Amino acid sequence: MELAKLSIKETAEGFRKKEFTPSELTAACLGEIEKKNPKLNAYLEVFSEDAHAQAKEADERFAADSPKSPIDGIPVAIKDNMLVLGKRCTAGSKILEPYIASYDATVVVWLKKAGAIILGKTNLDEFAMGSSTEHSAFGPTRNPVDTDRVPGGSSGGSAAAVAAHFCTAAFGSDTGGSIRQPAAFCGVVGLKPTYGRVSRSGLIAMASSLDQIGPFTKTVEDSSLLFSTIAGHDPLDPTTHPDAVFSHEWLQEGISGMRIGIPKEYFGEGLDPQIRSIIEGLIAKLGSEGAEVVDISLPHAPLGLAVYYLIMPSEVSANLARFDGIRYGSSVLRNSKSETRNQKQNLWDVYFDTRREYFGEEARRRIILGTFALSSGYYDAYYARAQKVRAHIKNDFDIAFQSVDAVLTPTSPVLPFRFGERAHDPLAMYLADIYTVSVNLAGVPAISIPAGYVNHLPVGVQLIAKPFNEAVLFQAGRAIEQVR
Repeated sequence: MELAKLSIKETAEGFRKKEFTPSELTAACLGEIEKKNPKLNAYLEVFSEDAHAQAKEADERFAADSPKSPIDGIPVAIKDNMLVLGKRCTAGSKILEPYIASYDATVVVWLKKAGAIILGKTNLDEFAMGSSTEHSAFGPTRNPVDTDRVPGGSSGGSAAAVAAHFCTAAFGSDTGGSIRQPAAFCGVVGLKPTYGRVSRSGLIAMASSLDQIGPFTKTVEDSSLLFSTIAGHDPLDPTTHPDAVFSHEWLQEGISGMRIGIPKEYFGEGLDPQIRSIIEGLIAKLGSEGAEVVDISLPHAPLGLAVYYLIMPSEVSANLARFDGIRYGSSVLRNSKSETRNQKQNLWDVYFDTRREYFGEEARRRIILGTFALSSGYYDAYYARAQKVRAHIKNDFDIAFQSVDAVLTPTSPVLPFRFGERAHDPLAMYLADIYTVSVNLAGVPAISIPAGYVNHLPVGVQLIAKPFNEAVLFQAGRAIEQVR
């Protein structure tokens, strides 16, 4: 039995039957990491000693038939923009390379309370800004399916870790598709929850009105189990909803009678014909299983990318202002020789020199774009207008969900691309997010599920539901797994 390849459900059953222990599973995952991570670069840091200690504690609980939860003893990975007490948290940037977290993110607190084993921190595009994990200051992550291709981004390290069996599940953050797109590229399941259903406390902010934490898993049922662990109101995050809790037990089986909306705007120009063929074949299979397939329109969807790339960098410019070389992280003041340090008496020199030296190209680009969009004379023309269109995008979804239970689209218009293909063309890179950004703008939940393969490369299908209706995503998602 290859323990590292098991799902959460299979693992929990093995623990219960005492076929193997959390320590044996943890050792299997760490063994895979040791063999393959030097090439894939999915993990930035591995907590081997801590993981073995946590696994031994889980062994004792299972020996006494007293597990903490359905995910007790499960090895998971954490994207390196979430804080883990006493561990480095870089957000994929040189500016935070020396930063050690002084507390746990709320999601990490709840995972530890449930008995999950934290294996380490995964790679990402710098400050979660990217669609390929090529923009990490610590080197790119490679796709386990084809190491010449990107794993998607920005949570490429987490997606690759699950696909390569470096862990049973992993966590990422999704601001415009950063969970769903790498899930599609790596052939795993990726959930972006409703905005306000999972605490963002301890997540290094990129764009605060868009960010959301979610899981990468091997199956839809595993996604539901992990979501039920991390969903809930958190006093440390005032944007979490009072009724954010989710119960895995609510899930229903089957898709018969469910109304699935197919938006025409997601099947037009720019969609790879081979991806279209797989998605349309899947839609036909769902119809044969009793789902009612309905053509719908999301008329403002084509504007989503433009709106996103005004609102997101505007929030980035505000959130990244805190990295100034004074409070924490890297600084030209701390890292320079004493004679150079004495010359830097001007506070503005410290700010500008630190940010110029330690921020990467993509981070600087988005800060500049956001600062421009928020500047006097341009605020109304760009940022304010984008917010008005954002309201129309949300309204499109509200109208759609009056007549359908879920919306089905491709996750990405393209297959996993090769390294360097889009790295020097920002617009081409941004277009990889065209099917995912509207979900974040509207605050609705969505999930990417493996739909098939084109030339041995994974294709993902995206399901979208109305706010706080993740149960529909899991119900329809399991049906997709079965018909696939």
